[in-house]
Amino acid sequence: MPSRRSSIALTAEEQEAFLRDSWTLQVASIGPKGYPHLVAMWYVVIDGLVHFTTFGKSQKILNLRRDPKITVMLESGKAYNELKGLVIEGQGELLEDPGFTAKVMALVGQKYNGIPIPTDTPEAALKVATKRVVVRVKPDDIYSWDHAKLGGRY
Repeated sequence: MPSRRSSIALTAEEQEAFLRDSWTLQVASIGPKGYPHLVAMWYVVIDGLVHFTTFGKSQKILNLRRDPKITVMLESGKAYNELKGLVIEGQGELLEDPGFTAKVMALVGQKYNGIPIPTDTPEAALKVATKRVVVRVKPDDIYSWDHAKLGGRY
């Protein structure tokens, strides 16, 4: 039986919407013992790329400094015919500009808490941002699935 992978893949528009509307990003980097280090992160999409912030001393940042390979995944659904997912394999680019970090933190705050984006960067936000790093996920490969497209035929 031929593979139906292409028939269940998300279109570019569907990928964009799924990235925009999904909630928790599963983030995998390569830990110090060679095993995947998997964590859940809040994120935003800027210029079509996934961005999230984390403390500069966190394990995921230590991992990405050693090896920038990263895999992120979004998924939804409970029943088989509802399963939908998107995986991005790529490079984790570390951005250590406190001004940009504060901007990403504000966007995350707006997405997850409904807090408006400040029009200027207050000193308190910059102080917190200096301890954090932005990770920008630069895709090498993207794959996705939407089992609803199977129309009940498995």
